[in-house]
Amino acid sequence: MSFAGCTSAFETFELQTNGFGTNNEAVVQQPIPAQEPAAAASPASADDDIGERRLRRKISNRESARRSRARKQSHLDDLRALAARLQGDRGELAERARAARGRVALVQHANAELRAEAAALSRRLEVAASRALALNQLYAAAAGVGTFEQTLASLMV
Repeated sequence: MSFAGCTSAFETFELQTNGFGTNNEAVVQQPIPAQEPAAAASPASADDDIGERRLRRKISNRESARRSRARKQSHLDDLRALAARLQGDRGELAERARAARGRVALVQHANAELRAEAAALSRRLEVAASRALALNQLYAAAAGVGTFEQTLASLMV
């Protein structure tokens, strides 16, 4: 294949890929002139070819850097949005924690009141049980199961 055939194949590839891979922006295409096979062998032509390759590579690098900056900016925007959402969630969770601490304090207060009431009722139950025992002994003494004095003596102990 001659150099002119390679050039047209490159132009076809460049048209199909829009010049820089996946870039969808319009790229200004400058036709590369076809050269004679005899002219391709000259040193000046080789320098031009190297210069063209450098120019294409420079353009490709600039486009790649532009895409990289765009990706970086997009990622930064995503991170900022995530940070804002997390800050909002944090505020909501702090409010929920404060409300939960308030409910815990109310439950602890009610629990303390119930414990005090249970202790008072327990003391009243002990007094009532001892009175019931005393009355039971008095009724037993009245029924003739022992003397009244023995029953009174057992109650004083």
